[in-house]
Amino acid sequence: MTTKAPERHEFQAEVKQVLDIVVHSLYTDKEIFVRELVSNASDATEKLRHNQVAEKDADIFDADLDLEIQVSSDEEAGEITIRDFGIGMTRDELIENLGTIAHSGSKAFLNALKESGERNDNLIGQFGVGFYSVFMVADSVKVYTRSWKKEGECYCWSSDGSGAYEIEEVEGERRGTRIVISLKDEYKDFAKKDRIEEIIKKYSAFVQFPVKVDGEKLNTIGAIWLKSKSDVTEEEYKEFYKFQAKAFDEPRFWLHFNADAPLEINALLYAPTENMEGFGFGRMEPGVGLYCRKVLIDSEPKNLLPDWLRFVRGVVDSADLPLNISRESMQDSSLIQKLNKVITKRFLKTLEEKAKKEPEVYNDFWSNFGLFLKEGVTTDFTHRDQLLKLLRYESSYTEAGSTTSLADYLSRAPEGQKEIYYLFGPSREAIESGPYIEAFKARNIEVLYLYEPIDEFVMSHARAFEEKNFVSADNDDIDLDAISPETESDKAEALAADASEALCSFIKEKLGEEVSEVSASDRLVGSPAMIVNADKGMTAQMRKMMKAMQQKAGGPEMPGMGGEPPVKLQINPRHSLVKNLAGLHANDGELAGLICQQLLDNARMSAGLLEDPSQMVQRSYDILEKLSAK
Repeated sequence: MTTKAPERHEFQAEVKQVLDIVVHSLYTDKEIFVRELVSNASDATEKLRHNQVAEKDADIFDADLDLEIQVSSDEEAGEITIRDFGIGMTRDELIENLGTIAHSGSKAFLNALKESGERNDNLIGQFGVGFYSVFMVADSVKVYTRSWKKEGECYCWSSDGSGAYEIEEVEGERRGTRIVISLKDEYKDFAKKDRIEEIIKKYSAFVQFPVKVDGEKLNTIGAIWLKSKSDVTEEEYKEFYKFQAKAFDEPRFWLHFNADAPLEINALLYAPTENMEGFGFGRMEPGVGLYCRKVLIDSEPKNLLPDWLRFVRGVVDSADLPLNISRESMQDSSLIQKLNKVITKRFLKTLEEKAKKEPEVYNDFWSNFGLFLKEGVTTDFTHRDQLLKLLRYESSYTEAGSTTSLADYLSRAPEGQKEIYYLFGPSREAIESGPYIEAFKARNIEVLYLYEPIDEFVMSHARAFEEKNFVSADNDDIDLDAISPETESDKAEALAADASEALCSFIKEKLGEEVSEVSASDRLVGSPAMIVNADKGMTAQMRKMMKAMQQKAGGPEMPGMGGEPPVKLQINPRHSLVKNLAGLHANDGELAGLICQQLLDNARMSAGLLEDPSQMVQRSYDILEKLSAK
């Protein structure tokens, strides 16, 4: 059958400009052309489905065709074919969509490009010129199409992208669009079936229509984040988590929500069961993919969530995102910030609800991922107040293994208590066997137990909760009697004031520059002495950590931290050892001096400040030797 000769057309000037930018300097990954064409095929198919619903009586050509996208590859010929059975195009639509500025968005794109002053880094997505990305890899492209209307005709649009295109009438096309891409020699690797499958799985796994590669269905997981929660089963949620996160564990719980303001957002976020950082696999990378209408924009967007939420897995989809021309980064970072704010707030709200309604689930989550929330307290001022509500610690009121929130701690605090007290130690046993907890327990004042190094940084960064300052229980200026006075029955007989003062002077003389001050204290109950911290912002443990860090770095030491810094020593005037020492120092100054030194080292050890115990051990033998000789 005789057909008309092909019609030759020149691309409009704006389209030529777009082609030049796209082909030579726009996309960083050439594989993006597959995503763009599959996305366009999905859009065309969706338009047909809309027409089927909106125009129920419409006479649709090839009405029995399945709504699917077919991709075929010919590695030997170096060709790829991408086909949809969607709405198709007429001759005029071919010219408008692919050759002029009327529908491609070329002019709008170029105007935005001009206004931004950027050539490579900003703008597109909304301008619909992604089709031209195919010319990055193609020697020639042929677009066969047939409109969905019964009276439609078949056409072939062809071009090598150099400045002109041809349109001719053809026969035998089914409804929709078939794009045949002849690849340049250096890009024929894209015609391999496994390469095509890899790209589609990466970017287009959630388009709403089946995608077949060489006849085999590829995408098997639907975009369930766009569905109503009532339409998704628990098994589907779990299956999607394993697919999207490439996970072997079950999700602990998930958050499925949508929002219309300030942006249209559909999100599905998961809290994993296992903390992979805890297994020693190194720092986790962001795991929430950013999508626009089910098409992947970035699998690991760096700023979509704060870094301390890097353990979260899932999907965020927003149809409102103005994207750059390659869909690889955001046009306006403020939009990412808005997404960050909305998503983080909702996830924290979910954690609060879990803590309130399902405390066992939350406590299990906390035991695995609490470290991330603590990191958030130290780095994220915006969400610090919410995060503080989620902290959990053991305390002197809880049983071993059980925790309390800061709010519950304050609910039990005596009326006069203006601070939240905590103690740092390697374990509960270490804290409760030390001298610092004694006075608090004697007065029934609760103390939080901190076991991890980051905990003290949490306290120093947060500073307060509900206007109550965090204070380490080893601080020297804590006035516990103002909160809960010790009863007379709890008090043992103490040294007389003058004897106590004389003993403090003797100890200070014997210890010299090792101590800055020696004083009697009523905060001790069962221990003879303790070291207290005069700096509220730097506990004994923090001083030790800072010193170790400086020594490791080989830098200059902080003031007062060279060697063994002088400490503030408090003695218990009611303890029998202290009473005996008060009588001994006048009769046997040498033995009394050894005991003073032993008291200091014992107190250093309780405070975690004794780095070399060898001298302390030898001294204990000297003391025993002298005592045994008497």
